[in-house]
Amino acid sequence: MAAAVAAERGSSQTLDRSKNAVPTIACLGWGSLVWDPRELPVQRKWFADGPFVKVEFLRQSKGDRITLVLDSNASAVRSLWAVMDTADLTSAKEALRSREGCNAADIGTWSRGSNEPPNIIELPQWAGAHGVDAVVWTALPAKFGNGGAPTADQVVDYLRALRGAARDNAEAYVRRAPKQIDTSYRREIEAELGWTAHDASGNAI
Repeated sequence: MAAAVAAERGSSQTLDRSKNAVPTIACLGWGSLVWDPRELPVQRKWFADGPFVKVEFLRQSKGDRITLVLDSNASAVRSLWAVMDTADLTSAKEALRSREGCNAADIGTWSRGSNEPPNIIELPQWAGAHGVDAVVWTALPAKFGNGGAPTADQVVDYLRALRGAARDNAEAYVRRAPKQIDTSYRREIEAELGWTAHDASGNAI
């Protein structure tokens, strides 16, 4: 498998491709994958120096949460990434699909030699600099009620109206999203509801 990346600092070093017996496949993360990977087969830790991605809190998801998804109108923030413990891109895609409980069409993939995908900025250059051969990510669309992407005001009003366990679930997702995922909607949520970033243990960061 790919040589492990160093970095207790939270950033990675270029992977040693000379020792690779199989392709080095990265999984990108910006939401719950990072703190709740469950059975997703990733090696060691998540690194903080992923490619820039256009994501925002735009999807009304299970548990009454508003979750982060890719969107062409969002501002770019730096994603996180981890090395997949899978032998090939097909296996990596299926592992991520299973963790997300979604359709295969909702998992994005890229492999060396392919064009840059939408909403992931300069992915080929990033992969080349990090010794990565292929990449997978969650590509669920924006969804709010019966429509598409909500406005920031709609998201704040929706979250403010939640009560009990539903509010707790929604608040935990926003707070646990990695601090570097500093989107405009997140800043609005923090300003209106006070839901600032927390680590996985619930401590403010």
